[in-house]
Amino acid sequence: MLFYETKGNALIVRLTGELDHSAATRIRSELDELIADTGARRLIFDVSNLAFMDSSGIGLIIGRYKLMTRRGGSVAVVGSNERIDRIFEMAGLYQLVDRLA
Repeated sequence: MLFYETKGNALIVRLTGELDHSAATRIRSELDELIADTGARRLIFDVSNLAFMDSSGIGLIIGRYKLMTRRGGSVAVVGSNERIDRIFEMAGLYQLVDRLA
């Protein structure tokens, strides 16, 4: 499930539950619309309530990273736990996105 808020030029997206193929497909189009509608320059994924993420979730984040960099923006993640950190590290996502405290 996706919840969001804007703060200045940042779009903060709270991901909850499971980020698998089904969820990623649904979230992708909604998120792309939000980015376009808000004109966000910074996309922040709050994963503090994310229970599971598979390769589809990794693809979702990489795709939004590419979209944001084309727009001159950036991507960050906040609230990661040990399990999500491990996925991000193994996938090399922390080389693309900032890890916020």
